[in-house]
Amino acid sequence: MNIIENIFIIEAKTHKSKNSRKISYHVIESPYAICLDKKEIVLAQIQACEHLLDRTKDEDDFEAITKEILELQESE
Repeated sequence: MNIIENIFIIEAKTHKSKNSRKISYHVIESPYAICLDKKEIVLAQIQACEHLLDRTKDEDDFEAITKEILELQESE
């Protein structure tokens, strides 16, 4: 397992689907990206969502991001 601290390897964005808000992820090119296991990817997704949560002002986005974080933490 790689030890990666404070390196954003995944970027999260919100977008509106038909009836709700969704979170999408973009993997930032990194030499570490090829050797990540599932736990590291989930942790990176949580980190990306928390980073996005700090910057959102939209209430619908805030709820969607919070829900996504909870779901990711359960899957950990």
